[in-house]
Amino acid sequence: MWRTRAAAACVICRSLANSSYGIKRKSPLQNLHLISRSIHHPYYPSSKFQRPPLRISIQLFSSLNRLPLRKIKLLNVKYGYQFHRNFWLARLASRLLKLRYLILGSAVGGGYTAKKTYDQWKDMMPDLDEYKWIVPDFIWELDEHIDFEKLIKAIPDADELAKLLPDFDKIGESFTSLKGFFSPGSPGETAFRATDQGYDNDKQYKKGLLGELILLQQQIQQHEEETRRAAGQYNMGSSQQKRKVSDKEKVDQLQEELLRTQLKYQRMLERLEKENKELRKLVLQRDDKGIHQSKLKKSLIDMYSEVLDILSDYDASYNTQDHLPRVVVVGDQSAGKTSVLEMIAQARIFPRGSGEMMTRSPVKVTLSEGPHHVALFKDSSREFDLTKEEDLAALRYEIEIRMRNSVKEGCTVSTETISLSVKGPGLQRMVLVDLPGVISTVTSGMAPDTKETIFSISKAYMQNPNAIILCIQDGSVDAERSIVTDLVSQMDPQGKRTIFVLTKVDLAEKNVASPSRIQQIIEGKLFPMKALGYFAVVTGKGNSSESIESIKEYEEEFFQNSKLLKTCMLKAHQVTTKNLSLAVSDCFWKMVRESVEQQADAFKATRFNLETEWKNNYPRLRELDRNELFEKAKNEILDEVISLTQVTPKHWEEILQKTLWERVSTHVIENIYLPAAQTMNSGTFNTTVDIKLKQWTDKQLPNKAVEVAWETLQEEFSRFMTEQKGKEHDDIFDKLKQAVKEESIKRHKWNERAEDSLRVIQHNALEDRSISDKQQWDAAIHFMEETLQSRLKDTESVIEDMVGPDWKKRWLYWIGRTKEQNIRNETKNELEKLIKCNEEHAAYLANDEVTTVRKNLEARGITVDPCLIKDTWHQIYRRYFLKTALNHCNLCRRGFYYYQRHFVDSELECNDIVLFWRIQRMLAITANTLRQQLTNTEVRRLEKNVKEVLEDFAEDNEKKVKLLTGKRVQLAEDLKKVREIQEKLEAFIEALHQEK
Repeated sequence: MWRTRAAAACVICRSLANSSYGIKRKSPLQNLHLISRSIHHPYYPSSKFQRPPLRISIQLFSSLNRLPLRKIKLLNVKYGYQFHRNFWLARLASRLLKLRYLILGSAVGGGYTAKKTYDQWKDMMPDLDEYKWIVPDFIWELDEHIDFEKLIKAIPDADELAKLLPDFDKIGESFTSLKGFFSPGSPGETAFRATDQGYDNDKQYKKGLLGELILLQQQIQQHEEETRRAAGQYNMGSSQQKRKVSDKEKVDQLQEELLRTQLKYQRMLERLEKENKELRKLVLQRDDKGIHQSKLKKSLIDMYSEVLDILSDYDASYNTQDHLPRVVVVGDQSAGKTSVLEMIAQARIFPRGSGEMMTRSPVKVTLSEGPHHVALFKDSSREFDLTKEEDLAALRYEIEIRMRNSVKEGCTVSTETISLSVKGPGLQRMVLVDLPGVISTVTSGMAPDTKETIFSISKAYMQNPNAIILCIQDGSVDAERSIVTDLVSQMDPQGKRTIFVLTKVDLAEKNVASPSRIQQIIEGKLFPMKALGYFAVVTGKGNSSESIESIKEYEEEFFQNSKLLKTCMLKAHQVTTKNLSLAVSDCFWKMVRESVEQQADAFKATRFNLETEWKNNYPRLRELDRNELFEKAKNEILDEVISLTQVTPKHWEEILQKTLWERVSTHVIENIYLPAAQTMNSGTFNTTVDIKLKQWTDKQLPNKAVEVAWETLQEEFSRFMTEQKGKEHDDIFDKLKQAVKEESIKRHKWNERAEDSLRVIQHNALEDRSISDKQQWDAAIHFMEETLQSRLKDTESVIEDMVGPDWKKRWLYWIGRTKEQNIRNETKNELEKLIKCNEEHAAYLANDEVTTVRKNLEARGITVDPCLIKDTWHQIYRRYFLKTALNHCNLCRRGFYYYQRHFVDSELECNDIVLFWRIQRMLAITANTLRQQLTNTEVRRLEKNVKEVLEDFAEDNEKKVKLLTGKRVQLAEDLKKVREIQEKLEAFIEALHQEK
C-alpha cells in the first residue's frame, strides 16, 4: 500500500523534493502523502497551507498498528516561501499525548471485555438458592450461640497460670501426663494412623460447613500451647514459687475445664453429624422425586459384597486365591464380639444368650449407607425395618434359625456363611464377618471336635493376607485367660492388619486393682501380640433389652467421668465405638484399594487357564454350566413326557390287554377253568364259572387292572426317558432323568374312583355270553388254544425239571439224572399207567391210589414219600388235562352251528369256548377303558408331576450338584464363576477409580 501511494505522487512533489530550499528531516511516510494531497487540494492556497494533525494518520492506520512499519528516508521538502521551525519539545509532548491515548483506549477496551466475560460466566452459573435448605439454619446463627470473645477471656494467660502453679516437684508428674495428653507426637502415644487420617478427612469435610466450630477448636489448641509455655516458664522458676495445696486443686479444676470444653466440642460435632444424617436421608428420599436428575447406581460396597458372595459360593474351603479384604471379627466366647458389631451396625440384630454359644456359623454383614435403616438377606427379598422392635425380633429369630439349619447332624458349628446386608444413614461402608467365639473347653452337648472346628474356621478367614483382624478382648477378665490373642499373633505376627479392641472397660475400671494395667493393654505392652491400633469401648450394662441409643449415652457418660481419660491413660481417639468404626472403615478401604487390582489379575490368569483346558478337552461343546445343563435336560424331559400323548390308542390297548392277561391268566386257569372243567354236565360248569367270575370281579380283577395300567404307564414313560437318540444323546443327563422319573412316579397316585367304575364295566362284560358270528367264535378258539399251549409248554418244562433229561439229551449232551430225578421218573411212569387205565380220572388222587403207587415203587426198591407222589400227580394230570382240552378245541372249531342252537340234539358241548370268549371280551373292554383313562387323565397328571419335580430340583442346588456331575460340568461351573468374579471385580475397580 505504501509503494502504491508513493508511486502516485505528482510531479510537483518531485520538484519540491529536488529544490534546494527547505529543511531536511525524517518523517513518516504517511506525512509525505498528506502533504502532497494538500498541495493539490483546490481550496487551500499555498500561502495558507497548514500541516494536518498527526493523529489523523494514526487513526487511518490504527488497524495495522501491530505490523512493523518500514523506515523510509523521506526527501527534503521545501514549503515555498513559508519558514518552518523545528520545535522538538512540542513534538515530544505530542508523542507522549499519543501514548497516553493508546493506554487509555486499551484500558477501556479491556475493561469492557472483562465485564462482558464476567457477565457471561455469571449467566452460566446455576441458581443455588433452592439448595439453601441443605445447611441448617443454626449454622448461620452460630455466632449468636457461641461467644468466642467470652471464651477467650475466660482462659487465663501464661502469667496468671504461672502464679497459680504449685511446686513443680509435687505436680511435675501430673504436668508431664498433661503434656503427653496435648502433644500429638509424645513417646507414649499409640495413636492409630488410620484414625488420624479419618479425623483429617472429617475436618476437611466440615471445613466449609462448620467454620465457626473450627475456630473454636483453634482457640482450644491456642490455650493448650499457652498451657505448655506456662509449664516451661514454671520449670525455670519452680524452685522460687511455693504455693499451698489449694493451688493443685485449681490446676485440677483447670484441667477438668479443658476436658469439659473438649467434650462439649465433641458433642456439638456429634449433634451436627446427626443433623447431617437426617439431611442425607432427605436427599436420598427425594432422589426419586426429581431433585437429583441422575439415577442412583449400585453402591460401591454392594458391588464388593456381591463379589465376596460369589467367592463364598465358588469356594467355601478357601482353596482358591481368595485374598480380597474383609474385616474378620474374632474373640473368645462371650467377649463381646456381637455387641461391638451391633454398635457398628447401630442395631441389635443378633440373637443373644447368657453364657451360651449363639454364633454357630460365620455371618457376613455388609454395611452401607441408605435412607432407611433396614436389613435383608442375600437370598431373600424381605426387608427388616430396624427401627421397629417386632422386625428386630423377627430378624434375630431368622438368623438363629438359619444358623441351626446350617449345622449338620452331630456338629455344633457350621462353615456355611450367612450373608446379611444392613443399610442406614451414617453407617460406615465395610464388610465384616462375625465368627464363632473361641472356646477352651468342650462342654456337654457339644460335638467332640467343636474346639478344633472353631479354630480351623478362624484360621481359614485370618490366613487371608488382606483380611483385617478385629481382635475382641474382654476387659473384665484376666488377660492371662485370653485364647484369641495367641491365635491372632500366630496369623499376624507383625500386627500389620490387626486392630485390638478392649470391651467392658467399665467393669474393668471397677474390678482391676491397678488401672495402669488397662493402660498397658491399650499401649500394647501386656499381650504378646502386636496391632495397628488399640481401642477401648463400652457396649452396655449387660442388659439385652438396652437400645443402641441408651448404650451410646452410657458409653459417652462413662468416658466423660472416667479416670482413665482424665489421667491420660487413654486418649480421646482411642475410645468409643464411633472412633472404632471410623478407623476400621478407613483401614478396610485402604486395604481394598491396595489389593483389589492384584486379585483381579489373579482371577484373569485363572480364567485363561480354565478356558485353555476347556478348548483342549471339549473343543466341540458349549461351555454350559450346571444351571444351563439342567435347563437343557428339563426341556428334553418335558418333550419326552409330551411324547406319551402321541402314543396311538391301538398301541396302548395291545400292551394293556397283553399285560393284563399275563397277570390274571394263572388265576383264570387254576381257579376258574380247571375246577369248572371237573364237573359232569354243562349246567354245573356254567354255574361254577359264573360264581367264580363274580367273586373274582368283586375282589381282585379291578385292582389288578389298575395296577397293570399304572405299570404300563411307568414302562412307557421309562422307555421314552431312557431311549437312545443317536449321536445327540448326552449321557450326562442319565442320572437326572432317572431321578426325575422315580420321583414323579412316587408322587403320582391313580384315581381311586377308577376301580369302582371299572368293576361295573368288567362285570357287565363277563355277563355277556353271546357270540354274534363265526369270526368271534374262531377268535375265542384261537385265544383258548394259545393259552392252553402256553400252559402245556410250561407244564412240560416243569416235568422235565422234575424227572431230568430224556434218553436223547442224555446221549447227546452227556447229562445224567440225579437220584431224586430217578425217583420222580419212576413215580411219573406209575402215575401215567394209572391215567391210561382211567382216562376220566378225577383231578385228585385218592388215598388208596397213593398207597398202591407207593407199594408198587417199594416193590422195585424205591422208597417214595406220599407228598412227592401227589406233587408229581398234579403236574402229570395237568399235562393230560391240557392235551385233552386242546383236542376238544379242535373238535369245537365246527361247533358254532351247534352253539347257535344251544347244543340241542348234539353230543358236542363247547362251554369252555364260551368262557374264553367272555374272558377275551372282558380284556378288550378293560384295555379300552384303561386306555381312555390313561390318555385323558393320568398322562396329564404325570406331566404335571414331572414339572413339579423339575421345579423342586431347580431350587435345590444340592440336588443338582448330586445329579449333574463330572469333570465337564465342574470345569464349566468353575469357568462361569471365575468369569463372573473377574467381571464384577473390574466393574468394582472402575467404580472405585471414579470415586477417587
